[in-house]
Amino acid sequence: MTKLNTQKNKNITAVSRRNFIKKSSLVLGGISIIPRYVLGQGFIAPSDKINLGFIGLGKQGGILANLFISNTDVQIIAGAEVWKSKQDWFKNVVQGYYAEKRNTANYNGINTYTNYQDLLARNDVDAVVIATPDHWHGIQSIDAMNAGKDVYCEKPMTNTIYEGRAMVNAVKKNKTVLQVGSMQRSWKRFVKAKDIVRSGQLGKIIKVIVNVGDPAKPYDLPQESIPFGLDWNLWCGPAPLLPYNTQVAPEIVKAYPNWRDYKETAGGILSDWGAHMFDIAQWCLDMDTTGPITYIPPKDPKALRGLKMYYENGVEMVHEDFGRGWGVRFIGEFGTMDVSRSYLETNPTSILSYTNEDLESIFKDKGNHYQNWISAIKSRKSPICDVETGHRSASICNIANIAYELNETLHWNPVKEKFKNNRLANKARKREPRNYN
Repeated sequence: MTKLNTQKNKNITAVSRRNFIKKSSLVLGGISIIPRYVLGQGFIAPSDKINLGFIGLGKQGGILANLFISNTDVQIIAGAEVWKSKQDWFKNVVQGYYAEKRNTANYNGINTYTNYQDLLARNDVDAVVIATPDHWHGIQSIDAMNAGKDVYCEKPMTNTIYEGRAMVNAVKKNKTVLQVGSMQRSWKRFVKAKDIVRSGQLGKIIKVIVNVGDPAKPYDLPQESIPFGLDWNLWCGPAPLLPYNTQVAPEIVKAYPNWRDYKETAGGILSDWGAHMFDIAQWCLDMDTTGPITYIPPKDPKALRGLKMYYENGVEMVHEDFGRGWGVRFIGEFGTMDVSRSYLETNPTSILSYTNEDLESIFKDKGNHYQNWISAIKSRKSPICDVETGHRSASICNIANIAYELNETLHWNPVKEKFKNNRLANKARKREPRNYN
């Protein structure tokens, strides 16, 4: 059977399942009790557990495992990681979480793999959590979707514009539920900030200042000996085969490693935190399906702040330090608002009116970004930070890095996703992956 015919049959089967679910839900008054073997891969009955696989078993993978284990609708059954020692670490950590949170002291139901493709080949894995370095996000997410898995992908969603659009297309093709890990959208203080901007209490927004870290820099670390138990070729994967250095891939899981700083593996802290803070700007401005159309870098080619971005409606957004750490400042006709993970303030203060009880609630409540994904998997509805949203927020970070690197004004068409009359910028939308097999 040809590949085309195979895909056609898959599509027919998927449509048949969806029709069956729809009709059964109508018969049962909207309550679905369909067993998983009828639904097939990627279709989960609301009463059923969701089997999770984790790709990337380092610090962030461990943090996410803890958060998902709190949800008894899911069961972690597999993990993939290029470090053998981290495979063992993850097993022990997850087993400890199960013992603590579910009183299951002898949970041994986790298999680990060095190559993530072996995990994706398992039919009993319903969904995957991807917590690898940024240069892997696009390829691993698309492979997972093509294997019939729903996806939770850490932010920033992709390291290139081309990969972002490819992920959007893969979600549509496979009917995948994909959540991006920009979890601030689930936090009450950011929801409140969005409501203030959209309600018009600040008046027409004139300017937005976003303070996040530096753009990416070329990899410049010296060669060190590759440790035993690490598949360094697979760690680099689609990126160039870089000289190994413990700063980007440490064996011991303590602080976040520095691969975030480098162009080959990420987008600098501009992307790492921009995927949070530019994302909030996009959300509050109601720009989730588009983005700025003009990017003007600072005159000093060595400057790490000062990039100006303009939306089609005239709103200016600047990558600039306004003196309060990573955060966003909205400047409107009637006042200003600053928001971050540690503050939510307006000037005048009367714009943000709440009781002390409300204030405590706003700053304690972080929602549940993870349950939001699980609920979306069961309902087959879009999660709070879907693939198009993640792509547009990541695109701002990616274009910002291109503008700083080229040090010239860029004119971006967010519909065609192309730069006007700029060959180098258009070339930078995509990177050819290295053949690592």
